Amino acid sequence: MAESDPIRSAWRKSTASGSGDCVEVALLGDTVLVRHSRRPSAPVLTFSHGEWIAFTTGVRNGEFDLCPPALGADESARQDP
Repeated sequence: MAESDPIRSAWRKSTASGSGDCVEVALLGDTVLVRHSRRPSAPVLTFSHGEWIAFTTGVRNGEFDLCPPALGADESARQDP
């Protein structure tokens, strides 16, 4: 049976999601929608395509990591105090 709401049937979850506590993403024209997978009726975040690309690029580059990567011994010696 076909889903009557095209957005409702378009939500995708990462295949790397194992705990079920993750986000789902849907595309609606040039807009990217993001929601919590366990609370699908909660408010949805919306991003333009450019904002989404900037965000996912930042994630891949570690811009949002809570802890910076550990410096090697030679790198830590070069850091300003």
